[in-house]
Amino acid sequence: MRSTIDFSPLYQSAIGFDRMASLLDNLARDSKPSYPPYNIELVEENQYRITMAVAGFAEEDLEITTEQNTLVIAGRQQQRDEQREYLYQGIAERNFERKFQLAEHVRVESARLENGLLHVELKREIPEAMKPRRIAIGSGSDLLEQQDAA
Repeated sequence: MRSTIDFSPLYQSAIGFDRMASLLDNLARDSKPSYPPYNIELVEENQYRITMAVAGFAEEDLEITTEQNTLVIAGRQQQRDEQREYLYQGIAERNFERKFQLAEHVRVESARLENGLLHVELKREIPEAMKPRRIAIGSGSDLLEQQDAA
């Protein structure tokens, strides 16, 4: 049994987080598929790596796209002409599409396929205008002097 989370207290003291609350609500409701398995790794501050197990997929079978803070990784295998008779099939060869919500200012730097693992490198680049800055505190006489000089 799943319980829902009430985000209304968040709206009382936080402004502009409605998108995040909606995202959290959707994540709580959706049951995510487990295929293909993946890791999300913090490589260093502001650098991340998604590693996805894509055994049986070639580079031409994989597609990585980004649109409006959403990273989509899809795998579509080409139809094979040969008919196989499996006694046991433990390696999944089905198509997939996995979506990741990216925070603001996170971009995909590169992707590589290595030994059946797809590595997607991500980096958060905060613009100078968004970085914290120190505000000088002046006295009332400082403000008067600035106005007289203007």
